[in-house]
Amino acid sequence: MEAYAEAQNASAEIVRQATEEKTRVSELYTQEMLARRKLHNRLMELQGNIRVFCRVRPSQPVELKSEQSALAVFFRDNDRESLDLFVGSEAGDKANQIGQKHAFEFDHVFQPDSTQEQVFEQTRALVVSALDGFNVCIFAYGQTGSGKTHTMEGPENDRGVNFRALRELFSIRDDRMAGGNFACSMKLSILEVYNETIMDLLEGGGRGTGQAASPAKGLDVRVGKTGVYVDNLIEVEVFNEGDVLDLMRLGHSHRSVGSHDFNEHSSRSHLVLSILIETGLKAEGRRRVSKLHLIDLAGSERVSKTAASGQRLKEAQNINRSLSALGDVIAALGASSKHVPYRNSKLTFLLQDSLSGNSKVLMFVNVSPVQWNAWETLCSLNFASRCRSVALGQAKAATTTPSSAPTANGMHATMSMSAMVPSSNGGGRVTGSPVPRQASRGGP
Repeated sequence: MEAYAEAQNASAEIVRQATEEKTRVSELYTQEMLARRKLHNRLMELQGNIRVFCRVRPSQPVELKSEQSALAVFFRDNDRESLDLFVGSEAGDKANQIGQKHAFEFDHVFQPDSTQEQVFEQTRALVVSALDGFNVCIFAYGQTGSGKTHTMEGPENDRGVNFRALRELFSIRDDRMAGGNFACSMKLSILEVYNETIMDLLEGGGRGTGQAASPAKGLDVRVGKTGVYVDNLIEVEVFNEGDVLDLMRLGHSHRSVGSHDFNEHSSRSHLVLSILIETGLKAEGRRRVSKLHLIDLAGSERVSKTAASGQRLKEAQNINRSLSALGDVIAALGASSKHVPYRNSKLTFLLQDSLSGNSKVLMFVNVSPVQWNAWETLCSLNFASRCRSVALGQAKAATTTPSSAPTANGMHATMSMSAMVPSSNGGGRVTGSPVPRQASRGGP
């Protein structure tokens, strides 16, 4: 019996040691994998690659109640940088008919239970660099109804990247200005690209409900000494979070939205919220001028699936055309083509500076988790993967002196907050449409 017990103990010890060794090897493998990813990400940053975050929205109640509730997106344990997509032979296949597997890896993958704060936390460092003189562009791409506007704007009680980014900028600005030697000013503009026409949403030129209306004259995109800019676009100097909220509400009220079979409140335009930031040390004669672009792209969609017709059909065709032009630009950049077709659409013309190597660029690809949208999800993830492989070149902080400040390439309307919207705290701001003071300045 003693020999049997000793043998059992010896066997147990061998199993314990083997288990410990397996755990140790697994931990070493994980550490090595993380180290390799960190090195890879650093290399991508040095090369100026477009960073890509994937956010998978929760299943919607209507999907859970239908036959299309089978999941298509699956996550790997303890891995926040990859996902697997299973696509059936036809959109809408049930779980037991799921076929081909597609594996994707991004800079970060947000699962359906991710919060707005968690999403922004991964974005924070990029936003802060805008205050350090770097141009930054953050945009959301994906199928209509995939959660782009929720990610970028969010509801009043759970704000998205736009407001959180600007709040962070104000917080850091205040900390730096507390020393007495740091100067900073910020000007905000909001525009939309609707049916290949650029509308100033702070001027009230947007179509609001998206209903058919008489054609409005859009603004022109131009190229000046300091880059691409929109002629006569209203810019409003903002000083705090309240100013930003007031202007975001004003811009949102003018944005073109509509409904179709797939999304009751689908955005029918590309929304571009931009902040022009000027910073400098009072003891020096130099200043830095940078731009932060926050972009909510209209949703890509299959016309047959949304049952669009009439005005909705025209809008969908223009949306898909501009997104296709964006794809052409990405393809040309990926192939290091001498000619990049930025001017094939107003959207890509606007993004020319951001995609030509002088900006830090982050793309959110928003996707649905269910089989009903698996083909659209596959298209979005494939496009995001192509974007992630594009090396734009390392962004550099721009520095100017007062004597070499941008000269006038066009006229830009500058308004004070008091002329734009009522104060959010009842402080006596008045609404109206005063004649703006014209300020000669270079492209934004």
